[in-house]
Amino acid sequence: MGLFGNREKKIIEELHKKSEDHFKEISKEIDELLDDLKSDYDENREVVREFSSFVDELKTKLSPEDAKKLVDFSSRLTKIKRCAKKGVEAMRELARDQRKITRETSMEYEEYIYLK
Repeated sequence: MGLFGNREKKIIEELHKKSEDHFKEISKEIDELLDDLKSDYDENREVVREFSSFVDELKTKLSPEDAKKLVDFSSRLTKIKRCAKKGVEAMRELARDQRKITRETSMEYEEYIYLK
C-alpha cells in the first residue's frame, strides 16, 4: 500500500501544477525585468566614459572651483554606473536562483507524486 491514496495524490498533483504555474509566471517576469535592465545598462554604459572625456576637455576652461565640482560630479556618475552594473548582476543571479528553485521544487513534488 502506498503512502498516499488517490485523493492525496491528486491534491499533490494539483499543488504541483499550481506551483509550477506560479514559478513560470515569476520566472517570466524576472527574465523580462532582467532583459529591460540589461538593455538599458548596455545602452548607457559608455556615457560615463564619454562624460569623463568631456570633463577633461572642459576643466582647463573653468575656474579651479568649478573644475573640481565637475570632477566630483564625474566621480559620482562612476559610482552610479557601478551600482547599475551590480543591479544587472544581482538580477541575473536572481533569475538563475529562481530557475534552480523551480527545478528543485518540481523534483520534490514529483518525488511525492510517484511514491508507492
